Amino acid sequence: MNKSELKEFLDAKAAQYDHPKFLETDPIKIPHLFSKKEDIEIGAFLTATIAWGNRKSIIKNATTLMELLDYAPHNFVMQHQKGDLEKLSNFVHRTFQGEDLIYFIQSLHNIYSNHGGLEDCFSKNATPLSLQPAISNFKKVFFEIPHPKRTTKHVSDPERGSAAKRINMFLRWMVRPNTTGVDFGLWKTIRPAQLSCPLDVHSGNVARKLGLLKRSQNDARALGLLDTELRKLDPLDPVKYDFALFGLGVFEKF
Repeated sequence: MNKSELKEFLDAKAAQYDHPKFLETDPIKIPHLFSKKEDIEIGAFLTATIAWGNRKSIIKNATTLMELLDYAPHNFVMQHQKGDLEKLSNFVHRTFQGEDLIYFIQSLHNIYSNHGGLEDCFSKNATPLSLQPAISNFKKVFFEIPHPKRTTKHVSDPERGSAAKRINMFLRWMVRPNTTGVDFGLWKTIRPAQLSCPLDVHSGNVARKLGLLKRSQNDARALGLLDTELRKLDPLDPVKYDFALFGLGVFEKF
């Protein structure tokens, strides 16, 4: 395919999968349980944090997580007492365990109390064409209070070579417009043009087959290369192609 044909193909696939039907089997269905801005973003952040492995397991465990937070994540984060955290101690999703979850609640309390919330944390350090520096700075803020060393592995850092797939996915959820009922468009201080594709094994493999990516690793450098190619196709909304790449890989075994 030439560039024009590739764009036409990917535009069609993006439109096909950027659809409410996508919610039925995707972890993004969890933050769609809420209507309050802070509940949506906290629910989305925690869900994205455990979004690796089997998608049914992700959704099941994210639902359990919301139950533990009384389906009011912002209120739980801001109003919890020390004793309220005890019921979180048995939570497990792969290597993300109760100790990690308890710290995440404490850190989110610090972020909403002292840093203006999640949106401010990311928007303050965004650059015109990238949120990757903002993600690195977010990790510094997230772990500025005393924390278990083991928990730091659950927040990625592009400065250390990570493609930060789960955080980029969370940012897509928050920033891309809610024109189809899938993403939320909650955050107005960040533009879709600044987003990066949530690069994983599925999107990476499809991107390579389509000639959009030549680097074999799914790391920060590969993400930068893919970003460049996707921005050529749509500089205003490059991450809409996440739907195309993911859909082709997961649903069509492209």
